[in-house]
Amino acid sequence: MNVRDLLTTEDAAEPQGASQAQDQEIVQSTEQTEQNETDEDATHEPAQAAPHALVPLGDDDQFSDGSSVLDAGGRSSTASLRSSILQYREENGRTYHSMSDGNMQHHLWIVTWGGEICLSPKVEGANRVLDVGTGTGIWAMEYADLHPEAEVIGVDLSPIQPSHTPPNCRFEVDDVDKDWTWSQPFDFIFVRHGNSCFESWEKLLRKAYDNLEPGGYIELQDNAFPIHSDDDTLKDTSLAEWSSLLIEAVQKMGRSIEAPSHFKRMLQDAGFVDVVEIKEVWPLSPWTRDRELFYRGDWVRDTSLKGIETSCLALFTRVLGWTREEVLAFCAGVRNDFKNRNIHAYWDVYCAYGRKPLQQTPATE
Repeated sequence: MNVRDLLTTEDAAEPQGASQAQDQEIVQSTEQTEQNETDEDATHEPAQAAPHALVPLGDDDQFSDGSSVLDAGGRSSTASLRSSILQYREENGRTYHSMSDGNMQHHLWIVTWGGEICLSPKVEGANRVLDVGTGTGIWAMEYADLHPEAEVIGVDLSPIQPSHTPPNCRFEVDDVDKDWTWSQPFDFIFVRHGNSCFESWEKLLRKAYDNLEPGGYIELQDNAFPIHSDDDTLKDTSLAEWSSLLIEAVQKMGRSIEAPSHFKRMLQDAGFVDVVEIKEVWPLSPWTRDRELFYRGDWVRDTSLKGIETSCLALFTRVLGWTREEVLAFCAGVRNDFKNRNIHAYWDVYCAYGRKPLQQTPATE
């Protein structure tokens, strides 16, 4: 059992993100010539995105839920947003995305990272790419569309990906906790929403390291539990209890949903160099005065609501010993908290990437 589907639902409506009030300032190495330098112990200081102010809405703030990412002139207010995000449809007076609503989470990530599909130097120039835990396959297909010269493989336990894919993209059903049997190495491995999905992050990163060619990159993206608040509005809520209970249940399974806050150290321990970490936030509802965070919160709330019961039923009944009726009653309270903009809660979200050195490190010998 994993909680990767916590924020991915098939039927949730997807309001479009607003203009970005501040550009992310991400310091990263992009020149391949740097790989010619001695790199056994090389690491970079973590690159942080420009902070957004987690300030609650005031009485005079005029944002409204579900506003379109397009301004009155039909121009994207965020220049770097991918064109796919701007494809929208109107239904019942609200803006929906033209792609499957089950892929909303992907677009939330794209908006979070300023329109980028990934943040490592392999945003360009990869030849052989592996998308671990591909889910609906949307990331793999979009990467393949953007880079027709690359071979992209998406792998997951469930065959839920579409049958029509770009010619340079294919999907495989496999368990990455078992031995990896790919005959050729990759130069880019991407892992998103792996929280609680793997028996051991250490073993997964070891396999990724061994299946990367020297100089290849791995990138990890995920939201981290617990849920946070900078004031007292989260205290004694069903939302706070939900966060704590999910952590407890997953820990009893021998796994963790707190791993993303440790991604940087995990990559370094696995032998990767030039490790960079970027941290952002996801408000759990549109409660912030910061315009970009307001619309992120709109998306997070809508994508979360229909996944609450899915995240709880099996875990709470099988691991914590709750009855189904107890779980459903509890989830109703959690749903109400997601809708309550007086609760100023948020997730920390992380991206971390690193490079396999050109020379073997002691950690991999």
